[in-house]
Amino acid sequence: MVDGTTTVGALRTAVRRFVRERDWERFHLPKDLAIAISVEASELLERFLWRDPAPAATLSSEDRSAIAEELADVVIYGVSLADVLEVDLSDAVLAKLKKDEAKYPADRYRGRAR
Repeated sequence: MVDGTTTVGALRTAVRRFVRERDWERFHLPKDLAIAISVEASELLERFLWRDPAPAATLSSEDRSAIAEELADVVIYGVSLADVLEVDLSDAVLAKLKKDEAKYPADRYRGRAR
């Protein structure tokens, strides 16, 4: 299903199909999906808890796999929330990047974490 060239629209279709096949639409209210994103993001954070900061290249394949699963959960719920709210994620991301480019010009923020 996913080959590295999957579009956001294709992900949305796949997630929508997964939800419909299980008759979960009635549970996918915006509030619940937003909470689910937070819960899954917390599970993602837990993978890093009590660890020394380290570059991604130093993570074991087991850690990378577990992190990928948690990240996928966050994205799946994000795609579901966008679907329910009829938000075009591609448009939303591009609009947010444009806004952030104005807020954080590269010439003033290059190499700065704040």
